[in-house]
Amino acid sequence: MIARPAADRVFDCVGAAAMLALAVPLLAAAALAIRLTDGAPVLFRQERIGRGRRPFRILKLRTMTGDGRITAVGRVLRDLGIDELPQLINVLRGEMALVGPRALTGADVRRVGWDSPSFDLRWRVAPGITGAAQIAALRRCHPRTTWRLDRRYVLGRSTRMDVAILAASSLVPFIGKRRARRIARRLRGGRS
Repeated sequence: MIARPAADRVFDCVGAAAMLALAVPLLAAAALAIRLTDGAPVLFRQERIGRGRRPFRILKLRTMTGDGRITAVGRVLRDLGIDELPQLINVLRGEMALVGPRALTGADVRRVGWDSPSFDLRWRVAPGITGAAQIAALRRCHPRTTWRLDRRYVLGRSTRMDVAILAASSLVPFIGKRRARRIARRLRGGRS
């Protein structure tokens, strides 16, 4: 297992702390909206697979009802990426990074067939709040495309790459996920 260098950990902690401080009013407003329209709980916790395939509990703002329907407030929070802001706490805890492969559930790992040791490379780094695969496609990537993008990220990751991915992801709260992904695809020369 390859640990993130100390400089990368500092980058993640400073970035997460700064973003969390800036996001407090937004998180408070979102939490209040969830509480008033859908009741408690405000946070959603779920076990995910982290670096070294170790499980951890991811934090998100709750966007669904108990029967799996996306709420009206949840739809807005998801489209703007606000639902993922509590993951900054996961970054501060060292369970996640700002940038990295998506944090998957054990069921997701088995469903896409990445439970064999031949896919261990993906778990050499901490999962990220955002990553290459998350911003690359208009909709969810096919598992082969996701694996290719995650592999490319893990093998070639750098602070410069992380900053570029964070810059593309920073558009989401302002223009929404669909538009940000469309722009990312255009920049790559793909179709929107």
